Amino acid sequence: MTTSDPTHEIHITRSYDAPVARVWEAWTDLAQLAQWWGPRGFSITTTAKDLRPGGTWEYTMHGPDGTNWPNFTRYHEVVECQRLVYDHGASSADAKPMFCVTVEFRDRSGATELEIRMRFATAEELEQSRAIIKTASGNSTWDRLGEFVAHEVTAKEIFLINRSVEAPIETMFEMWSNPEQVARWTPPTGFTMAFARADIRAGGASFYSMTNGQFTMYGRAEYFEIRRPDLLRYAQSFADQDGNLSRHPMAPVWPEKMLTTVTLTAERATQTRVTIQWEPFGAATPEEIAAFAAAREGMTMGWTGSLDKLEEAIAARA
Repeated sequence: MTTSDPTHEIHITRSYDAPVARVWEAWTDLAQLAQWWGPRGFSITTTAKDLRPGGTWEYTMHGPDGTNWPNFTRYHEVVECQRLVYDHGASSADAKPMFCVTVEFRDRSGATELEIRMRFATAEELEQSRAIIKTASGNSTWDRLGEFVAHEVTAKEIFLINRSVEAPIETMFEMWSNPEQVARWTPPTGFTMAFARADIRAGGASFYSMTNGQFTMYGRAEYFEIRRPDLLRYAQSFADQDGNLSRHPMAPVWPEKMLTTVTLTAERATQTRVTIQWEPFGAATPEEIAAFAAAREGMTMGWTGSLDKLEEAIAARA
């Protein structure tokens, strides 16, 4: 597959706070690869792997519904700690691959920038695959990689989710920092949100409620760092109706506080990548950390719903 037409490509960029050699190892060591490859809820079993130009990787993806998906990958280029080029999406050696992948590993002051390009034969095939990737939450693969690498490097459990949104970075920053805008898209589906107090600045704090008319929950946020236009870092916690620290109303072993780090990256003048990192904050117990780590699929669903509403809110402003 030789097309270089940009209209036939899906382009993904991710940044990981780990050396290139560490990220490369996570891709190439089978024991590590098995811990993150595929969308959330999927697992894999490798039959054979020969990481070299002309070599192949044969594996089966196991879906959360029990469906098995045979996969056959052929490598075209393998440059250690720099570059991988391979076919993806074939079910066997005789089947046609869906697309060709180029992965570039770049050092960024000790961190790793991963650039992934998926090249398709036609724009029609690209759109078909884009729909499949969205339905299967395929891009969560790269979030799982970030979580795995973070745990290997720091021993911390984190949750990651990324979304590229058609909006300039200044617009995106406003959607995260303006209380009126935050209330439009943050609450779960079926809920509305209202701020009793909102002081979204470094050193500030907010107190809010979310309700569906039958059930109301309260929360508060403490803001540690707000850097226009690309960073927000704050701690979230549940609260009672008077604003006092409380616990998750349906999960008593959920961490008392969560640290949220939102990083905004301009991918184009009119496109911004939102990276959300969530992690237990403060004196979380081993049981609380385990409960957090076990809930990543649910967190993905929750944040996906909110990000969908974020895109809708931005579209409504146009």
